[in-house]
Amino acid sequence: MTEFIRIGPAEPSALAVEEFVRMRDGVRLATDVYLPGGDDAPGDTILIRLPYDKGGAYTFIPLIAEYFMGRGYRVVAQDVRGKFRSEGEALLLVNEADDGYDTIEWITRQRWSNGRVAMWGDSYYGFAQWAAASTHHPALKAISPRVTGTQLGEPARGDTVEMGITYLYALTYFHSADAYFWEMDWTRRPYAAQVEEFLATVGARSISYDQWYPHVVRLRRFRQGSPFDGPAVPVLHTIGWWDNCAPLSWADVAEIQKRPAWDQNHFLRIEPMDHEAFSLLDGPEQLVEDRPVEQIRSELPRMLDPTLAFFEVFVRGNGSARDIPRVAWNLAGTEGMRTSESWPPAGVREVQYAATPDGALTTGGAAEGMDAAADVTWTHDPDDPVPSSVENAFAFLLFRPDEAPLAERDDVLAFTSAPVEHDVDLVGPVRATATVHSDGPVMDVFVRLLDLAPDGTALRIARGQVHVVDATAETAVEIDLGQLGYRLRAGHALRVHVSASDAPEFIPLPGTGEDPWGATETTPNTEHLTVGGPDGLRIRLSILEEE
Repeated sequence: MTEFIRIGPAEPSALAVEEFVRMRDGVRLATDVYLPGGDDAPGDTILIRLPYDKGGAYTFIPLIAEYFMGRGYRVVAQDVRGKFRSEGEALLLVNEADDGYDTIEWITRQRWSNGRVAMWGDSYYGFAQWAAASTHHPALKAISPRVTGTQLGEPARGDTVEMGITYLYALTYFHSADAYFWEMDWTRRPYAAQVEEFLATVGARSISYDQWYPHVVRLRRFRQGSPFDGPAVPVLHTIGWWDNCAPLSWADVAEIQKRPAWDQNHFLRIEPMDHEAFSLLDGPEQLVEDRPVEQIRSELPRMLDPTLAFFEVFVRGNGSARDIPRVAWNLAGTEGMRTSESWPPAGVREVQYAATPDGALTTGGAAEGMDAAADVTWTHDPDDPVPSSVENAFAFLLFRPDEAPLAERDDVLAFTSAPVEHDVDLVGPVRATATVHSDGPVMDVFVRLLDLAPDGTALRIARGQVHVVDATAETAVEIDLGQLGYRLRAGHALRVHVSASDAPEFIPLPGTGEDPWGATETTPNTEHLTVGGPDGLRIRLSILEEE
């Protein structure tokens, strides 16, 4: 029997009145209405739709609502369909467009609404904003999605490495109305059998899991098409440098840049934080997993004030779009926010580093002129994969792990540059190119970029991964390591780690070519990487050169 913890809904906040809002199919969604001072005079409304319990401690929505009410906003917080106090079936991602539209429509008909609605929220409730925007409701005046993406939760396809959270999310927060927490034993295959044990213990299946595994059924998320195909909504788009979901956010940025109307209404904000809003700027006293209420209150201004300034312009009409920076970003390792008209900002130039057979990273003429190639090998053992940096990938900066010891493993290749003589600002995209192959049928390649300090500790500052389908043949790969805004201090060096696993944040391949979630047997693979020569491992990044 699989042991689990089941968490049901909290009572509605004493600051709110709970309503049950009827959707077009008759399902009623539990909705807390917060009115500043109990005043039901018409005013602007901020809508928050989430699957994590509108009254629960994890997302502290009552504290957020209280802060918004302090600026005169009405706040509507709603459990999405099938979750906690709402009716209906818990089904990942597919009901948020129509339910978002119907909720906005309901708001506009209330006596306390002036017909102007904005939306705010992180992660899944950031996705709920994109879904609502796709329905083109005229009352939705602005959105403020944080650490999220329109492709949130998609199972892997093509050259994408599968995240370990993918199937589990459908079994924890989206099994049914309540939340379930249980531990996967990553040393015991098949993983799918452990899921069946959990479902048997609970006595009910998860609709979302069954639509993802063993055969993916891709349901339509946006009934009226991609949000970016419709009329543009002003958006304050917040990304964290250490957010594990940041690749989804950057993919949306790339899509928005292709659409002039959306691009004109897009305002980007990039902060030195992870998915759970822990910041590189946090002191030791702030790095606690269960943040007390007073700490949360003290951190609300940095979380919410940029949104309030944005809504002041685009919801209330006070000021103009010129008052909001087109791009506001933090250079991690420094205080404060910088602004620019675009991302990357003007003044960046690309620098290329090449890995050498002796474990160095070289740049400049040495990198361009390398012609001695070597085939470097290592063993991927599915029963002893390279461990992920932290147990909770969503709270990377809570732990700030030293990744230097990973280089001591035989299955991690390490390449290190010379220390820089002065501070260097790494700003813009980071890409790796390499030639790889394996004696196994498929191969995962992970590349981590680290800041190696003079004391020998290493902080990960960028990473990327790629799945190679036909790995027995030499394959040229390009690996997206995301975007950087980071100050490398004088005396520090860059280090690159290359491996074939990063578990359990990503599901480790069994070595047999079988589906890693359902595979029973495992076998080690010998992995190959070309180092040196024109096809060897290269890291391309950009440096900001300021006057």
